[in-house]
Amino acid sequence: MSQNLVITIGRQFGSGGREIGKMLAELLDVKYYDKELIYEASKASGLCTEHFERADEKAPNRFINAISMGWMAGINGIPAVGGLSEEIIFKLQSDVIRKIAEAHPAVIVGRCADYILRDNPNCFSVFIHAPMHDCIQRIVGRNTGVTEKEAEELATKRNKVRSAYYNFYTDKIWGDGASYDMCINASILGCQKTAEWIAAFVKEKMSR
Repeated sequence: MSQNLVITIGRQFGSGGREIGKMLAELLDVKYYDKELIYEASKASGLCTEHFERADEKAPNRFINAISMGWMAGINGIPAVGGLSEEIIFKLQSDVIRKIAEAHPAVIVGRCADYILRDNPNCFSVFIHAPMHDCIQRIVGRNTGVTEKEAEELATKRNKVRSAYYNFYTDKIWGDGASYDMCINASILGCQKTAEWIAAFVKEKMSR
């Protein structure tokens, strides 16, 4: 396994991307980062985790408003999170992602990691998606008391937030096949088999 191999995973909410990421990390015997990035960024910067939690995978509010109103404000108009702009939070987290990629192989979920590591030749980007009805069932299964209607509304909202975040900080389009090395429907094989398939694919790629 190459010391520099990093697999980044973008995912639709409820698609099983997080589960696949964990399985993939276990199969490849590498470290796994999702919410862990928040704590790593907090430790590296000396800032409270709350700053990173509030801005986690969210585009600046001004950007969201601009989309609905049809105009864009300058960067100085971006509101702050606890006195820190979202862009500063993003930069601090990006620095941590780069350091992780330099230090050891890993699976990194979300946080525009594929874009941040775009110049890393050993970064392999994957986007996990699934039909909405399968996402709904997965959300209902892991959240007691949530109805199918509520699960669909939650998935739609979370996907819009993730899309806005990704599109704001990158020059790519969230979920678009051209933005990743691989896009895969997790419902076809299921989470475990999907993770195994990606692992085999990556190993073959790295051996060439």
